[in-house]
Amino acid sequence: MAATHFTLNTGARIPALGLGTWQGTPGSTQAAVAHALSTGYTHIDCAFAYGNEDEVGRGLADAFSRGVKREDIFVTTKLWCTYHSRVEENLDKSLKSLGLEYVDLYLMHWPVAMNPDGKAGSHPLFPRLENGSIDIVRDWSYIQTWKAMEKLLSTGKVKAIGVANHSVKFLTDLLREATITPAVNQIENHPALPQQDIVDFCKEKGIHITAYSPLGSSGSPLVKAEPVLHLSEKHGVAPANILLSYHIARGSSVLAKSSNLDRISANKHIVDLDASDMKVLNDYSDELARTGKLKRYVDRDYGIDLGFPKI
Repeated sequence: MAATHFTLNTGARIPALGLGTWQGTPGSTQAAVAHALSTGYTHIDCAFAYGNEDEVGRGLADAFSRGVKREDIFVTTKLWCTYHSRVEENLDKSLKSLGLEYVDLYLMHWPVAMNPDGKAGSHPLFPRLENGSIDIVRDWSYIQTWKAMEKLLSTGKVKAIGVANHSVKFLTDLLREATITPAVNQIENHPALPQQDIVDFCKEKGIHITAYSPLGSSGSPLVKAEPVLHLSEKHGVAPANILLSYHIARGSSVLAKSSNLDRISANKHIVDLDASDMKVLNDYSDELARTGKLKRYVDRDYGIDLGFPKI
């Protein structure tokens, strides 16, 4: 039977399947969160930068009013880049929006510090210089950010801390200075971007992987890929269910993003992929690598080398 939870290096259990809220359309996120929690989801993933934590909070409150208990829900949110030098301030903003006293997991969204005092008229989340490039704070290290995040654990406002979008290089440098090993590294992950180097490194270091964008992206060819369709037919489920189940079979948790209530319900159907099923998907990944067709769908150009392999 497919795993329903994984154990973090803190001893806490993270649900294998979570609801993602990135790009949730205005007015739909509250209903999506409330519906997910009412139908058995126990992990909600959000972020300050998504701009919809107020709606997530209303969805949580809706579910709590219907008998869902806070202690049964795992909530993840993320520190945004313009708050790297103001870690607790950003956390407090998220807690207020979410209507929570604590989150179960707090992640550094990207290992990039952006200028919190960008030029007038610049986007508050993506401050830019006159030449249009992202306004990066060059004298602030993400390792300083991590050390500030470590201090959050004593406040009771977070149960665990981790990172997102960290390559092997960035994790190696962080671990050299860290007092606390990240509980999670949340990365883009799917058969067209298996990132096996990061997955293996994190497993060796006791860092759990959570996969985002597991279908690749909206309109991704992954749901139409022949190996995925083959397994879909074999198991009698939609291609999306195969792609979600792939991560859980790898030992990773996975975030399924949708605002469609029927799809949110359907995504819960995780199947137990055996070794032969996984070989089909791994062979597909290998073929994409051989033919230069691996694809990173969430590719941020922040003006620094994040250490990920070029594809």
